[in-house]
Amino acid sequence: MKSFFPATYSTLSTDALARLLTEKYGLTGVQCQLLMRGVGDTYSVTCDQARYILRAYRPSHRSLPQVQEEVDLLLALHQAGVSVSYPLKDTTGEAVQLLNAIEGERCAVLFTYAPGQSAIKLSESQLRVFGREMARFHNVSATLAPKGARWNFDLNTLLFHPLETLKAGLAEDTENYRWLADTAERIRQRLAQTDTTAFSKGYCHFDFLPKNFHFDGDTVTFFDFDFMGHGWLVIDIMTFWQHLAVDVYAGRATQQEMDDAYRVFLEGYREYREISEEELAVVPYLAPGFWLFYMSFHTTHDQFYVYTTAAYRKVYIGVVKHLVKTYWGVI
Repeated sequence: MKSFFPATYSTLSTDALARLLTEKYGLTGVQCQLLMRGVGDTYSVTCDQARYILRAYRPSHRSLPQVQEEVDLLLALHQAGVSVSYPLKDTTGEAVQLLNAIEGERCAVLFTYAPGQSAIKLSESQLRVFGREMARFHNVSATLAPKGARWNFDLNTLLFHPLETLKAGLAEDTENYRWLADTAERIRQRLAQTDTTAFSKGYCHFDFLPKNFHFDGDTVTFFDFDFMGHGWLVIDIMTFWQHLAVDVYAGRATQQEMDDAYRVFLEGYREYREISEEELAVVPYLAPGFWLFYMSFHTTHDQFYVYTTAAYRKVYIGVVKHLVKTYWGVI
């Protein structure tokens, strides 16, 4: 029997995937096209029945329990009427396919397609709809007990573990590393002054940027739950807030436009779910954790190694410094 040279990552055959979907889901006229690589490979699937998205996760980054926890959340959201791209079950009732790839067992999941497209700049009506749907998502996610396979978004996950991961890469930039470490300690001290036990907790998306939801008119559909975990629900609000703040930093929006957009978004959110002023007050202090988390993640995945170079890190740390200088003590 001919042996194969070991591999850490392979590109799956689109023809083989089409045959798999035909066999497992009873689809006809199936065609697959690789769209992008990332935490998992994303494929566009067209067939006689509809358009779908297939995700083939990399075993180095997503285990079966982690994928299953994502699937369970999305099915619960769909059942509750939250607008998400959700997993489809095959003819035997299974939502996760196990593929024996050369690098090991890979999980694959077929998702409904999110209609519409990403909105670069959300209109007032879209901001309100987005806020409402995030609140509806949180109303469901707050009722679900975590199963333990995904991240627990605490200060260790957002700040201190990433700092340990980044330490070697910033060995020649001790000034910025020291600043990041001091900033993390200031965040810990700031949150220690707040009764966070009253903060709402549940599953978080943790990447609520416009690239991860589509608008079809004024109907929004969420997708890409790659980084979902459990923690304070205000963390999701933070991810969108920091997106608005970065637009101001990059000159794509004015501060007034950011303030107006955030206000409308929160008005929509509060139509379906309460959020306390104490929770909103910590949003700018949580924002550095968003950047540290992803800077740390980039070091673990070959598709993102380019973002670990000194030039990119300089940009990312510059954003964090701007957020701290501009917004701490303001909100």
